[in-house]
Amino acid sequence: MGENKLLRNFYNAIPLLILSILISCQNSQKKEKISEKKKDRVISKTPYINPVRNEVRKQAVVSYSEKIDNPLNDWYFRVELFETKNSFHYLVKLQYEEIRGTDTLKLPNFGRMPEPVIKKGEEQYSCIIGFLDKEDKFREYKKVYVKDNVLKITTLRHYSVRSYPLSP
Repeated sequence: MGENKLLRNFYNAIPLLILSILISCQNSQKKEKISEKKKDRVISKTPYINPVRNEVRKQAVVSYSEKIDNPLNDWYFRVELFETKNSFHYLVKLQYEEIRGTDTLKLPNFGRMPEPVIKKGEEQYSCIIGFLDKEDKFREYKKVYVKDNVLKITTLRHYSVRSYPLSP
């Protein structure tokens, strides 16, 4: 009889044993996740720039304009950049004669307010849209040009900013 009671107590203890093993496994998984989060921590040396502008300027931030050789009409090749609500996005307004269009320009966040720049291109009626990086070096981004009397815009390069986790 004493043996049966001992066996019954043993069988009753098995669920408690399994439950305690499961709880301890979950706790070790939580500890691993916490340590992974600490390992993935990134310390940025760049200052924080608000991704949303407090105030959006109505006038063009930067523009490029070139008169078209046409004695009958007062036409221009023109490219203008306008701020949007997003600090790193700009609206690009394009014009060639009476052809007009728009595009967007998304600049990378180098830890300072973006400085878009437009420079004259090599061909007639062309310009290069870019920005100044953190060393004030001009970085080409998009080219606006006219080919066969058609206004075109092409992305020249792609840019991104990445952050890397600290090594343990």
